[in-house]
Formats: sequence, structure tokens, C-alpha cells
Amino acid sequence: MRVFAELCPAPPYWELDWDRVREAFPWVRDLAGVEQDPVHHAEGDVEVHTRMACEALSGLPGWRARPAPERVRLFAAVLLHDVAKPYCTRRDGDGRVTAHGHSRRGDLMVRRLLWEAGPDGSARTGRAAEADSLAAARWREHVAALVRHHQVPFWALERPDLRHIAFRVSLLARNDDLVLLATADILGRHCGDTAEVLDSIGLYGEYCAEQRCLDRPREFPSDHARFWFFRKPDRDPDYAAHDDTRSSVTVMSGLPGAGKDTWIARHLPDTPVVSLDALRTELGVRPTADQRPVAAAAHERAREHLRAGRPFVWNATNVSRQLRDQCVGLAADYRARVEIVSVEAPPGVLRARLDRRESPVPAAAVERLVRRWECPDPTEAHRLTLVTSGG
Repeated sequence: MRVFAELCPAPPYWELDWDRVREAFPWVRDLAGVEQDPVHHAEGDVEVHTRMACEALSGLPGWRARPAPERVRLFAAVLLHDVAKPYCTRRDGDGRVTAHGHSRRGDLMVRRLLWEAGPDGSARTGRAAEADSLAAARWREHVAALVRHHQVPFWALERPDLRHIAFRVSLLARNDDLVLLATADILGRHCGDTAEVLDSIGLYGEYCAEQRCLDRPREFPSDHARFWFFRKPDRDPDYAAHDDTRSSVTVMSGLPGAGKDTWIARHLPDTPVVSLDALRTELGVRPTADQRPVAAAAHERAREHLRAGRPFVWNATNVSRQLRDQCVGLAADYRARVEIVSVEAPPGVLRARLDRRESPVPAAAVERLVRRWECPDPTEAHRLTLVTSGG
């Protein structure tokens, strides 16, 4: 994005103007005064650490050798990697400062911050504007994935599920980006185990290279093989799984007003739809009421289609991975091929659409969904389609 490009250190001097960074981003200013555990962060508060991490990044030869767009994207990731610490920092029972959960919450915050910032605001229209929006969404998800996984190289070799993590990162972002981010993170602090952590980061990079997923997405024999690798533990990633699917399910995902109904009408007009909105109306359940009867009815209708081997669309917000997995898991049990269609629109467009509805979705309900929004990724389905709409 343009503002990150303008602030990113660049040749020939590679200087970081932190005053301009603070002025540009209120969330950077929010890092000031947020304390950290002095054992791991003797340098000071979260803002001090973030500045030092950005300065460390600007000095890394591996980062300087990257093309300018990749440097900017990595700079954004380092700048945002601890953005959630103001909301996660507390003292534990022993009085130690902790920020448990800041990586996952950072993922959610980054998505929202960059979504609300939108593309660079060019005057392009039509397909060009849609291409800009799609590129911005992919850029955003790359950065969000790096933020979510930024601590992985520190302790990855202790994890029994390391292969799944490394493969997932390769499909969402790039593991060599993650190595550079983790290196800048550890160099941007004062702690007693810097050399040990740098060794761990290096070993993680070597592991990813051995697994053929350091600077590229991990390849699988087929989309079916990839789908089942991420659903079954100890699955051989190179096993060419027999495709025994007997039907297909299209799982929609997107905030209210994003354009899911429009996409279905345009692309699957004759396909049966299991719609949670329609079921709410049919059952007389308000959006703010207990949704369990609606979910139960949706699952039963889905089972009817699955038992009959009929393709159908599952139309709901499905903004969290947990909610989507309920749909995907049921489909997988019935040997259905799964496509997730993720639909999104800029905040202003989305809110204008909701205001025009006869029965508007309460603003508080939309806000709750935005806070939980996890964009679908390629590990969840046989196929992922990302759709951006602007009007």
C-alpha cells in the first residue's frame, strides 16, 4: 500500500523516519507505554521494540536484496507484528508481564486495519478497480498471515505439527518472509538468548527448504490431496489421494452486505441454496436471538442434499474458520468436493448496502462479525475463490 511504500526505508541510505511513522499510524502510537517482560524485552515498551525491529529489518542484506514491493510488504508486517499487544498484555499470577494470544489477535486486527484502509485510492474503475481490490486483499492476507505466525520460527522445531504449520504459511504467505520477520523481531530487542533464537530461526529456514516450501507454496499431487493433508494428522503430503468425491458444496463466506447473494445469482442461479437468512425468516428467529435452531435446520437441509448427492450452496456469513469447518467437515463426511467463495466489499460500500435493506442488520451485530473475521485460506477447501466487489 502506498503509505507503507512512502515510509519504508529505501536505498541508498535505508533510513527509518520514525516520527513520520508515528504520525501516519495511530495504532503505532498506541504501542507507546505498553510494558513488556524485561527478561525478553529489556529494551523497553512495545513501541521501542517495534522501532528497533524495523531498524533491524532495514539492515538485513536478505531484505535489501528483495524487490521493492516485497520490501514494503515485509516492512508492513514488521511494523504490525505486535499491534495487538496493547489489548493482550497483562500480568500473570507470578507478576510476569505476558501478551498471550497477541499473534492470533494481531491477525484479526491487521485484517481489519488494512481492509478499512482499502486500496491506494486510484481513480481506476471497472475491472481495473476490481483487480486493484483483489490485489489489495491478497497483500493484506499475506501480511496478516505473517503477523499470525511471527513467533513460529522461535519454537517451531519443538512442535509435532511443524510440517502442517510450515505448509500452511507457504500457502498463505512465504516462509522466507517469515524468517526475515522473525530475525528482525529478535534483533529488535535486548534479551539473553538472541544467539539461540537466531539458530532456531535458521534451522526453521533450512527445514522449510528441505520441505520445498521456503520461497514458494508447497505443492501437492492434487487439490484433493492437499484438502485431506490438512484434515488428517500424519498424512503423507506426496500421496496422490484417490478422488472419491460424489457431489460438490459451495460454502459462502463474507460479512453481511458483501455481495454473497449477488454472486450466487450470477454464477449458480439454478443450484439449491441452504440460506441461514432465509431459514431465520422461515423460523421467525431474529438475527439477535439464539441461532442454534437456525443452524440445526441448516445442517439438516444440507444433509438432505448430501445424502442425495446433489450440489448445493451453503449461504451464511461463515466469517470464522471454526464456523466454516462445521460446514466443510459435514461435506467431507459425505465425500463432497468443497469450494469456498469468499466475498468482500469496502467498508463504505458494505455499510451503504446494509442501510438500503428493508431489514437492516444491526450495526452491533456487524461489528461483532468484523472483529471475528478470518478470511478463508487454501488449506480449508479443494478450491478457494476470492471475490471483491466495489458497488
